[in-house]
Amino acid sequence: MNFPTIDGVLLVDKASGMTSHDVVAIARRALGTKKVGHCGTLDPLATGLLIVVVGRGTKIQDLLMSEDKEYVGTMQLGVLTDSQDADGQIVETRQVPPLSQEQVEASFEKFRGDFYQTPPMVSAIKKEGVPLYKLARQGKTVEREPRFVHVYAHEIQQVRLPEIDFRVVCSKGFYVRTYAFDIGNDLGCGAHLKSLRRTKSGKFDLEHSITVAELKTLPAEEVRARMLSLPTVSRMRGA
Repeated sequence: MNFPTIDGVLLVDKASGMTSHDVVAIARRALGTKKVGHCGTLDPLATGLLIVVVGRGTKIQDLLMSEDKEYVGTMQLGVLTDSQDADGQIVETRQVPPLSQEQVEASFEKFRGDFYQTPPMVSAIKKEGVPLYKLARQGKTVEREPRFVHVYAHEIQQVRLPEIDFRVVCSKGFYVRTYAFDIGNDLGCGAHLKSLRRTKSGKFDLEHSITVAELKTLPAEEVRARMLSLPTVSRMRGA
C-alpha cells in the first residue's frame, strides 16, 4: 500500500476507555498514513485534548509535549485506589469529615507553585527498563524518583462532599491523579481521581478538535482538512 505524505497536527478529543495509542492507530487508518504520533499520554479514564502529530509534524513532538497543560477533574474523597484513579482497585475507604470550603482551599493552596511529586506505581515510567505498571501488576512496589513539577493556577469549581470539582494548570509530566491523592491525604481522608478532561495543551484547546467518532467515520479528505499545517502551528505558538 502506498501511503501519501501528509504533514501537520490534528487536535483530537479523546474518548474515555481508550488509550492514546488507540487514537494514533485510528488516526493512521483515517489519514491513510503511517507516520503518526501523539504528544502527552492521556490515561484510558481521561478524555479531552490529545495532540496528534503527522508526517514531519513528528519532528516537533518533543516541543509540543513540553508545554503546559490545563485539566478539569473530579476527585472523590475517602476512597483510595492502587492506581490513584477510578480505573484502579479500591485499597482503602475512610470516613470523610465535614470539611469546610476554607479547609479545602487551604489544602489546594499547599500544592501550588513548585513542588515535588512522587509518580504512582501504576504508570508508564520505567525502572531498569520495565514499566512500573507491570511491576505493580506483580504486586511489587519500588522506590520512585520524585519529580519537580509546577502548578501555575488552580480553581475549586465545586465542593459537594465527598467530591470536589477542580481545574488545574500545570507543567509537563504532572500526574493529576497524584495531585488528587496528595490533596486527599492532606485533608486527612485520602482521595482518588474520579474523572479527568484535558482542556488545553500549550496554545491549543478543544475548539478546533475532532472527536474519535468523527475520526472513525469521516472521509480521509475531511479529516485532512481539519489538520493544522506546520506553518499554522508555528504561528499559533508564536514561534
